[in-house]
Amino acid sequence: MVDNRKIIHIDMDAFYASIEQRDNPSLRGKPVIVGGRPESRGVVATCSYEARKYGIHSAMPSKTAYKRCPYAYFIRPRFEEYHKVSQKIRNIFYRYTDLVEPLSLDEAYLDVTKNKKGIKYATQIAKMIKKDILREVGLTSSAGVSYNKFLAKLASDYKKPNGLTVITPENKQEFLDKLPINKFFGVGKVTAKTLNNLGIKNGYDLRQLDISELESIFKNRGYVFYQFARGIDYREVKPHRERKSVGSETTLKNNLSIDDEEVLEILSQICEDVSHRLSYSNNLGKTITLKIKYDDFSQITRSLSLRNPIYKKEDIRTNVYELLKNVDTKNKQIRLLGVTVSNLVDSKKECTNVTIFEYINNMNNNTNLN
Repeated sequence: MVDNRKIIHIDMDAFYASIEQRDNPSLRGKPVIVGGRPESRGVVATCSYEARKYGIHSAMPSKTAYKRCPYAYFIRPRFEEYHKVSQKIRNIFYRYTDLVEPLSLDEAYLDVTKNKKGIKYATQIAKMIKKDILREVGLTSSAGVSYNKFLAKLASDYKKPNGLTVITPENKQEFLDKLPINKFFGVGKVTAKTLNNLGIKNGYDLRQLDISELESIFKNRGYVFYQFARGIDYREVKPHRERKSVGSETTLKNNLSIDDEEVLEILSQICEDVSHRLSYSNNLGKTITLKIKYDDFSQITRSLSLRNPIYKKEDIRTNVYELLKNVDTKNKQIRLLGVTVSNLVDSKKECTNVTIFEYINNMNNNTNLN
């Protein structure tokens, strides 16, 4: 039975920044920002928890991060080191099970229902993995334990950093009913605002909607949200998977020019939707495509390919914004925007989180990540 599965989601705490603090003791306890320099057109790849207190987050322009915390330490990413550390962590996972599904360098699902150690309780295994990582790699991690992937991922994010949360079939509904609506998988800022305007603040409120109401809000994902509100998720932990592309597009209510700020906001939400779809279908991709349809129904696309696959919304969004810079609208009005991630890969064979930061660096041939 699905409820008998034992799923663990491990998520490293501020992975890049934590490695920098580990390797340079003088940075410990201080705001650390990994990414582009503030004097450049760079962006934040990730930051330490000390920096997050100032409202700094990934994909934020480095200049903005500097304004919020002028005395933060800006560090250029060392992707080769991050890859090495990630592989060590992954090797720890394989001590316990071969059913490991990496999502990026710093997180993965593990199915430990039948594990190599013959340990009965998944919570015990999660504790052991966390201790192994801390002892051998010198980093803290957060773990979520449950009977499906959706709940395990929610649990790992519940008490970060260095947290461990267990969601059982018995307590899952109480947990979900109290969960803020923006914490649900697939609910972005715009959707959360729409739901809040309808009086839907948490999982309990979401659970009161029937299928037709959910489909009017989430379209073809309505049934998925119906299941999530009840803690239902039948996806298996799959080390191997194959799919050609994942995308999303929207027709604008009003035509916009490329200079309108609303274009960036809409693209941001599309990128978030694509990220959720990638995560839900267990995929990462190397090629990003921006699609624009104009008011005269002509259409253009712009694409770029990365050396390493991505899935996170911040990474997709930054790439799309870069593509947008190369679009000449010739005074046309935009009526449709779309984003597709293709050239998908098997996460077990090739799973990294190197993103636009390397891409921009290569384009500009600059020592800073601009």
